[in-house]
Amino acid sequence: MQIIGYVLIIIALGRFLAELFERLGYPGIVGEITAGLILGYVLTGVPADEMNLLAEFGIFFLMISAGLEITPEELHIGGKKALPVYLATLGVMMLVTLPFTGYRIGTGNILAAAILAVASAPIVVKLKRFFGDDYLHVALSYAIISEVSILILVYVLANFKGAESTLNLITTIAKQALFIGGVLYINYKIGIQHKVWLITQLRKLKSDEAVFGLFMVFAATLGFISEEVGMHFTIGGFLAGLLLHSDLVGTKQYERLETILSGVTSGIFAPIFFAWRGMNFRAEITLMVLYGFLVVYSVRFLLTVILEWDGKPLSSLAKATGLVSFGILGLLVADLGNSYGVLTGELYSITAFTSVAGIFLSATIGRVLTAVQKA
Repeated sequence: MQIIGYVLIIIALGRFLAELFERLGYPGIVGEITAGLILGYVLTGVPADEMNLLAEFGIFFLMISAGLEITPEELHIGGKKALPVYLATLGVMMLVTLPFTGYRIGTGNILAAAILAVASAPIVVKLKRFFGDDYLHVALSYAIISEVSILILVYVLANFKGAESTLNLITTIAKQALFIGGVLYINYKIGIQHKVWLITQLRKLKSDEAVFGLFMVFAATLGFISEEVGMHFTIGGFLAGLLLHSDLVGTKQYERLETILSGVTSGIFAPIFFAWRGMNFRAEITLMVLYGFLVVYSVRFLLTVILEWDGKPLSSLAKATGLVSFGILGLLVADLGNSYGVLTGELYSITAFTSVAGIFLSATIGRVLTAVQKA
């Protein structure tokens, strides 16, 4: 079968199960992951190189969409509340992983803790009905901080293992910091001095496709620079989405861009990415891995409830449901860490399994809370 045949099967089953799960009250992402888990045992001879490329497009567009969901100002405000929660969660997850490495701290512990502390921005958006729009910016800020952190961290740790000298590692980290800081500074200056000019120029574009094409050139450029400074190229896509918010480019241009981007992402590339990660799920599920998942989920959920407690049990539980969503990006980074030799053995299996099972469990808890609220 040609690659197009596999792609059509993946998209068709992914969207079918996404619709089915949405009717059952679950995020559509759960259906797309399920499609991948099923197809992983059914389809044979799938061309891995071509599918990996399409899946990379999927995570690229998903990170762009995550950036478009929030403005730099909202990220700054929400980040003040989200960052302490993330750091506390990261520290506790580090302690949880210690028994699996003989109570020795290494690169595996650090990456595993970061993966187990992650929240998925696309899933947070899908789960927002459980915790409400008022808390969305905080939850999104947490998700963005955690996702960007693991995408940077996996490459930093890989460079650390293969670094010829400490100076090279420090230089790489400095370049990454300068790149992100420089992009945000340019956005700040444009927003103050050239906002009207930018909106005027974008209005001259006659079609939505032209706006989309111009944006893709910008996103791809930032993506290439991200790779050059030692980060995952999707960081550039996220920054592009974060910068081109409605306050900067105007509401009309933002809506033109979001309309096309939503169709391309949700209709084509996102189902491929989620399904392909499901098809490549190869973690060894043992009794120890199951125990590890239950411990990780329980500890993180309880910790989040305590940190986000607002005096209302249902509201606090709903907030925890949004933050403790884990995500397929964690599975991707776990696989990357495994290929680089950073994450191995039971620690890899626990992080990979938790990244998938955590989504299902959080969505189920969210449904239960919704039913209780309606009762």
